Amino acid sequence: MKLTEYFEQAKGVGVLATADAKGKVNVAIFARPHFLDENDEGTCAFIMSDRASHDNIRQNPSAAYLFIEGGEEYVGKRLSLTMIREETDPEKIKAIRRSNIPRISEEEGKTKYFVHFRIDGVRPLIGVE
Repeated sequence: MKLTEYFEQAKGVGVLATADAKGKVNVAIFARPHFLDENDEGTCAFIMSDRASHDNIRQNPSAAYLFIEGGEEYVGKRLSLTMIREETDPEKIKAIRRSNIPRISEEEGKTKYFVHFRIDGVRPLIGVE
């Protein structure tokens, strides 16, 4: 199954891990990645607020995303990522944002970032393929 299809269908919880220039690690809950071109399995993007994850990715472009499907078995994906660029167009971010994602708070007036990553590796949640 293609990654784009997997993340369209899978339900679960995602976690993005980043580290700053000194190696201090941060982990945060994140929505499923966005794939702008269903034929491009080599890149994805996340909407980020101006918080620790975004600060870290500006200092150190490497990140890891872990997705755990709902259910009783340990099923999911691990993505190794490298940031390649970011955008701040609020209209584009609004159009791309999934409307069914619950938000703890809307930070009106605060800049959001649409951060693009190269996918360097994909592994199952447990073990290797």
